[in-house]
Amino acid sequence: MNPTHKARFGVLIVNLGTPDSPKTPDVRKYLREFLMDGRVIDIPLIPRWMLVNMIIAPFRAPKSAKIYQKVWTENGSPLKYYGFQVEKLLQNALGENYEVRLAMRYQSPSIEEALNDFKPKNFEKIIVIPFFPQYASATTGSVQQEVMDIIKKWQIIPHIEFVQQFYQNPLFIKAFAELGKQYLSKHTYDHILFTYHGLPESQIRKGDDSKTCLKHTNTAETGCCAVLSTHNRSCYRAQCFETTRLLAKELGLPEGSYTTAFQSRLGKAIWIQPYTEDVVKKLAKEGKKNVLAFSPSFVADCLETTIEVGEEYKELFEEQGGKHWELVESLNESPMWIELLRKMVLEHSTTQVALDRMLQVIAEEKI
Repeated sequence: MNPTHKARFGVLIVNLGTPDSPKTPDVRKYLREFLMDGRVIDIPLIPRWMLVNMIIAPFRAPKSAKIYQKVWTENGSPLKYYGFQVEKLLQNALGENYEVRLAMRYQSPSIEEALNDFKPKNFEKIIVIPFFPQYASATTGSVQQEVMDIIKKWQIIPHIEFVQQFYQNPLFIKAFAELGKQYLSKHTYDHILFTYHGLPESQIRKGDDSKTCLKHTNTAETGCCAVLSTHNRSCYRAQCFETTRLLAKELGLPEGSYTTAFQSRLGKAIWIQPYTEDVVKKLAKEGKKNVLAFSPSFVADCLETTIEVGEEYKELFEEQGGKHWELVESLNESPMWIELLRKMVLEHSTTQVALDRMLQVIAEEKI
């Protein structure tokens, strides 16, 4: 960053994180930090420490390392590579009144490192954008908590605004739909699958102050997620189903031609349903031969998209009799994604600029 740069706003963009390398020690280090987060595995500290450090990290790290080796590129981790590309492109789009920094919730570059770099610059406001379209305690909530835990130690608490979620933003829907249309224009598909990262049901229930979530969970049409309302608007599962409805409308998909499902289960606990694995098997058994998959809970391609959806579910689909499986890539560094971020930043900074001007006018009138 140019030392003469006079940014008035700090913009912190945050994704989940990635190991520093696909080697087993780095993967183990990442898993320990990630899974020791009480918002990720929400059980008491001592049993969580024992579970992560004595069971999950030692045994899962070597297996995960092999998978990370498959997704690693000459540019390193795709998630981190696209993160830095977005940082650069968004900085160029916003101009000199803003300073954009990428951080990862786990590993590097860290949130603390970015905020400490912001600290002496005395920004009028710091805008934090977690890269999770739908709100979940384990993702957006964890980023918010980490930011607040760091900031609360400062003598002067800066003005901070968080972007809570953006799955309903028309530009987000349009950006994913435009990517999908490129596939739909070249091939005929029997079914469209929208697969989202899963969560344990227990986490949904803990955040359900209205006591209305997870009623008749097997279908969106008859359950609590059939319509987004004041009661469930903060529910991750309901937001995912609403994302599907908005994307289906933008793509012009008829009812019955698409399904919402949830992937990436860990452990024996009940997670939100339907499970993607079960849906993939069901589609193949129903005679569906051509399926197009979207992963609208990820804005950058990573292990969960490229490998889990793009390869593992494809293999499962073909084993069950399916013929053609394709994955729509994530937003990555697409121009529409950069424009969406630019507009979100401007929305959160324009009010501050307007307030500054109003205060200046009042001060001048008094003079």
